[in-house]
Amino acid sequence: MQIIKTLACWLIFVVPGTIVAQSGYLQQGAKENVLLDRMEIKAQKDTVLNFSFLKPYNRRWLVSSLERIASDSQQVRLTPIDKYDIDHALGNNLEWVSGDATPYTSHKGLFHTFWNSPADMVVVNQKDFFLSINPVLQVQLRKESGNSEFLFLNSKGFVARGLIARRIGFQTYLTDNQERGPLYFQERVARYRAVPGAGFYKLFKSTGVDYFDARGSLSFNIVKGLDLHFGYDKMFLGNGYRSLFLSDYANPYLFIDLNLHVWRLNYTARTMELTSQYSRGATDRNFPKKYMSIHHISFNAPKWLTLGLFEAVVFDRTDHIEFGYLNPVMFLRPMEQQVGSGDNALVGFDVKANLAKRFQVYSQVNFDEFSLKELRAGKGWWANKYGLQIGGKYIDAFGMKNLDLQAEVNMVRPFTYSHNDTIANYTHYNQPLAHPLMSNLREFIGIARWRPAPKWWVQGKMIAWTRGSDTAGHNFGNNIFLNSDTRTADYGYRFGMAVPVKGVNLEGWLSYEWMENFFLEASILVRKETGGKTTTMPSLGLRWNMHRREYDY
Repeated sequence: MQIIKTLACWLIFVVPGTIVAQSGYLQQGAKENVLLDRMEIKAQKDTVLNFSFLKPYNRRWLVSSLERIASDSQQVRLTPIDKYDIDHALGNNLEWVSGDATPYTSHKGLFHTFWNSPADMVVVNQKDFFLSINPVLQVQLRKESGNSEFLFLNSKGFVARGLIARRIGFQTYLTDNQERGPLYFQERVARYRAVPGAGFYKLFKSTGVDYFDARGSLSFNIVKGLDLHFGYDKMFLGNGYRSLFLSDYANPYLFIDLNLHVWRLNYTARTMELTSQYSRGATDRNFPKKYMSIHHISFNAPKWLTLGLFEAVVFDRTDHIEFGYLNPVMFLRPMEQQVGSGDNALVGFDVKANLAKRFQVYSQVNFDEFSLKELRAGKGWWANKYGLQIGGKYIDAFGMKNLDLQAEVNMVRPFTYSHNDTIANYTHYNQPLAHPLMSNLREFIGIARWRPAPKWWVQGKMIAWTRGSDTAGHNFGNNIFLNSDTRTADYGYRFGMAVPVKGVNLEGWLSYEWMENFFLEASILVRKETGGKTTTMPSLGLRWNMHRREYDY
């Protein structure tokens, strides 16, 4: 998207003269995210932590909040493992530690060069320059019942971030990956010609895939409270396990966004360049593009309650960019009407409440198209397209320290996220941008996390779902890649029609942090889906400075 690239270049070279400081962002799946959840609920009224729905999370915000909480640990009721996690989180974000960072760097390194800090292979922390470089590694070996082949994941690469003169920040991440996932993963790759979470890929040993995961971004703090972020990465909007607004399931994308955080308000405006639906070919070519703009504003009123408003529009122009959608301070739906377009616009609301320093309840409601008159008529009008999420978290459950429970229900009506063409649907690189099961679904998620000791992580997870299947060549609203005008009727649509497919995914996971950010892991996954046999899949693996690869769909 040329306008994004041009604007970003201007900002990168012109704006820094007025910049006072910048910030980096946590990686996808960072272990600090679990700590963030706990500290937000325990603090209850922290107007920085209460905006943790925006991921990747701002490292500067993280450190400032953790330092504040650590200084008042009695009021926040920290457990010994909380204190351990806070100390290690500060050691993983040295550039923003306000006091003496010596306790985190006085480590007997290798050749006085490597691992002078337990968290970093190479770290330079000087007055006007910070640099962190680390290896990235993930190796998994799985055995799937009913499958004669061993499953594997082999990811290796590096991650780096830096801060120059407290004005310009950068981060980059690159992994080379070879993967043979379970049979249902292979079926998904073959059907949609896309690897979940990745972009371009090559076949590897006939049933595996080979792909890069490359990301990078620049970030600035233009004035106090106003951040600019430009790069190629993912974003997750929400407090739940799933997001009905924007998830990190799909491939990274080019983006530029502004984030304003003042008083009890947080406002984000992001414009993205996406890849339209396409068919894989044998020759190199430019993939078709489309664009998306999103706005999200949230407000702490009172401090323990966060209310949010979301809007998005997906659009495509063959000869120009729609400049009206780049306006960060105007509603997108009225702009869509003003330009006379048939673009795909969505609006949504979210709410989160932290209660009694033990509980959090949250919800998202997403409207693609909606008619109250048709809803009252109760005839199942196809264009009443919406999604609903309701969830809750309970930390230190039943008085047991560091036992955290989460329950979540997601419901998405048929045809939600689809459009009357195959371009402006809510997708990127042949993958959905919100829920991985797309639409026409009901889902229940239950998660239990326990930390018996600082270095041990135990988790159990259950995901049960019912989705409607588009069968016999008919469109019943599950596959959002299909043109919504190919539906069989205008009325009679219910959750899970026409042929309901039910499934359950049970997983137990045990992890030991052998050294900082290096995990030795074992898990077992049991999956059952209508019409298929029960799949049992044990695994062993190790993971270093990388999010855990999941098959939770």
